[in-house]
Amino acid sequence: MVSSRTVLDDLGYAAELASSLRRLVSLVPSITEAVAVSAPDLLVGATDWCTHPSDLDVPRVRGTKNPDLTAIRALQPDLVLANKEENREIDVRRLRESGVPVYVTDIVTIPGALDSLERLFAGVLRTGVPDWLRAAREEWSGPLPEPRLDVAIAIWRDPWMVVGRNTYTGDLVARLGWRNVFDGGGDRYPHVELAELDRSEIDIVLLPDEPYVFTPDDGPEAFTRTATALCSGRLLTWYGPAMVGARAALTDQVAAGR
Repeated sequence: MVSSRTVLDDLGYAAELASSLRRLVSLVPSITEAVAVSAPDLLVGATDWCTHPSDLDVPRVRGTKNPDLTAIRALQPDLVLANKEENREIDVRRLRESGVPVYVTDIVTIPGALDSLERLFAGVLRTGVPDWLRAAREEWSGPLPEPRLDVAIAIWRDPWMVVGRNTYTGDLVARLGWRNVFDGGGDRYPHVELAELDRSEIDIVLLPDEPYVFTPDDGPEAFTRTATALCSGRLLTWYGPAMVGARAALTDQVAAGR
């Protein structure tokens, strides 16, 4: 008889799992990278958006918002890894109803990300705490600094959208000493007019390369009053190995735009 155990995900949902997990499907790009780096033999499926590591060679199950549930079931995973923001509740529910265990993470801060990842690796996957996770915790520990820059973080164009309140990215920039000027609104990712971004009260607008791919020819030319900085979307939004070294790299990228 195969032994089993019960684990609670970040939302408090109880999943019945085999004592030893051997087949994982990840629907979260940053978690895919974390598993691929730390326990590559476990990963048997990922989404089309799971682009790191660059040599990742596993079956693809379409996107984060429209996963191919039939393909996922065919891979016979012991566990599917999902995220409250990245993935749809209906897809999680349909997988569970068909007997596929799903573990959902809920991450909106740097400390929350570090704790969630430690629970996942040490408690659920039972692989131990990865070295990169220890390094990330050391890099991002400490109190919030006083803000020294007022920034906006664009995530889309036509229409313009920005990072708003209660997000992982917002917490990350706060820990870099930057104040997100759209943190006080009601939406997490509000639509804004260009004039709300291109104004003297903002020190710099960050233009990441995902989810919208801002480039030197697509984004900066729209601004006449506010400085812009092209930067890595992965470093701004991916929790996992990308957290290591992100503080210095993002600081350099923003300094280059000022």
